[in-house]
Amino acid sequence: MEYNLADLFESVVDAAPEREALVCLDLPGTGAERRLTYAELDAAANRVAHHLTGAGIGPGEHVGLHLYNGVEYVQTLYGCLKARIVPVNVNYRYVEDELAHLYRDTDLVGLVFDAEFTDRVAGALPRTERLRHLVRVGHPGA
Repeated sequence: MEYNLADLFESVVDAAPEREALVCLDLPGTGAERRLTYAELDAAANRVAHHLTGAGIGPGEHVGLHLYNGVEYVQTLYGCLKARIVPVNVNYRYVEDELAHLYRDTDLVGLVFDAEFTDRVAGALPRTERLRHLVRVGHPGA
């Protein structure tokens, strides 16, 4: 039998769905935090997986994660793994030229990005060929 990390994660969800899986400070310094149980994280990852596959992204295709470390990153990572989509980390410090190169070099067909990076993503898009699906997370200026 073949397993991937999503299968192992689902085993933990089945064993301890109400246990805390993730605690994240959304705004360091403010004390604001988000907490998710394994069941909540699994449900969110399922929504991501269904969204990406519904957009026509299939197993083995590459989706960029241009996100800060946080809840959305973890949800998107597990969603990709559940759909057998290859998650590609995108450094949040990259500028337009670096992003355009990365998008092309890694054959991205999808990109999940923080709204803060909207201008950089928009600047890199004209220099990509395969990137066909974008998901913006959060609010600009938030």
